Amino acid sequence: MGYVAFIAGRYLRSGRNDGFFSFITAIATLGVMLGTATLIIALSVLGGFERDITEKVVGFTSHVQVLGFQNQPLAHPEENTWLMERKIPEIRSVAPFVAREALIRSKEGVDGILLKGVDPLRDNSTTRRYLVAGKYDLDKEQGGLAKLVLGKKLAAKLAIDVGDRVTVFGISRLMEQGQARVMRFRVTGLYESGMAEYDDVYAFTDLSDAQTLFQLGDAVTGYDLLLTHVDSASAVAGEVQDLLGYPHYGRTVFETYRNLFSWIDLQKRPVPIILGLIIIVATVNIIGTLLMMVLDKTREIGVLAAMGASPWGITRIFIRQGMTIGVAGTALGNALAFALCYAQMEFRFLSLPSDIYFMTSVPILLRPEYFLLVSGATLLLCLVSSLLPARLASRLHPVSAIRFS
Repeated sequence: MGYVAFIAGRYLRSGRNDGFFSFITAIATLGVMLGTATLIIALSVLGGFERDITEKVVGFTSHVQVLGFQNQPLAHPEENTWLMERKIPEIRSVAPFVAREALIRSKEGVDGILLKGVDPLRDNSTTRRYLVAGKYDLDKEQGGLAKLVLGKKLAAKLAIDVGDRVTVFGISRLMEQGQARVMRFRVTGLYESGMAEYDDVYAFTDLSDAQTLFQLGDAVTGYDLLLTHVDSASAVAGEVQDLLGYPHYGRTVFETYRNLFSWIDLQKRPVPIILGLIIIVATVNIIGTLLMMVLDKTREIGVLAAMGASPWGITRIFIRQGMTIGVAGTALGNALAFALCYAQMEFRFLSLPSDIYFMTSVPILLRPEYFLLVSGATLLLCLVSSLLPARLASRLHPVSAIRFS
């Protein structure tokens, strides 16, 4: 072991009379640890929010929705589906649907819903992932009741459960023609996505049953398009409109939920600056710790210089001290952040009101780049913060330093 490593380690450990410096070393390490952990956790939470909201919004809608101007029905769904899948290579799947407002009535109450009819063979939504009771069964049975899957919160308001029967009124026909079509449905499944906007409103049934209820014949009200790359959504929306013509028009998920995605971006912008300041404050502790060590060890530094230690050797001693604090704090911060994030992912002990945050618990997205980016920035700041005290120590004159005490 060289004298640089030996002396740096000796200064970091408390001796019989300098326990105070061991204490402030621990405080400096703790500051780096908490700053590192806070930044990693914040990035993981923001990443989790963006991922969960995007997945749920896309799951209930799609990357691109093709609709009719002024809510006009769209004829020839089979032909249009074939055209989009064959002519636009970026499209991964096309799912025609019927979505209209309706009233749902149980023995206990009445509520408004958005009834969405989908083809079970082409359905590309992720609703089945959030099923909490029953099964995602929409297939029409010969001579049986139409089937319905709805949100758990809506079911609780109506006091219904899997297997119960409800009545649905197609109010869009009531507004257009002064008469409402009525159908009976049997509830086959309940879902809970954590997004109140969907759980309280959306109900799913078979495409043909929705067409019957709203008297659309073979027409649909739109198409859900899933793409191979979401970045091409705007281009695909334009291509679809050119391909199918009036009254079809394409709308991306980012246009439909512009406010929601703008909110996510707004939350992300100031976080690196604010949490970067936390890391800077932590590294200032290192400067303070090393400056106090320089003042306390001035006589010893003079003796080292008199014995032939070079200015660069003395500089390395204090740089090594600062980097030891930085490495230890960064490693502990990474461990703490991983432990807390993993615990939240497994046990979800931090809950959220779903009507405000669109989910029931704090989401976490663990990505290696978060750890690498934060660790690299922290160690760089620790190195920079070690240079000033180290440079000051190396410039002490041996005679003046030995006399100082």
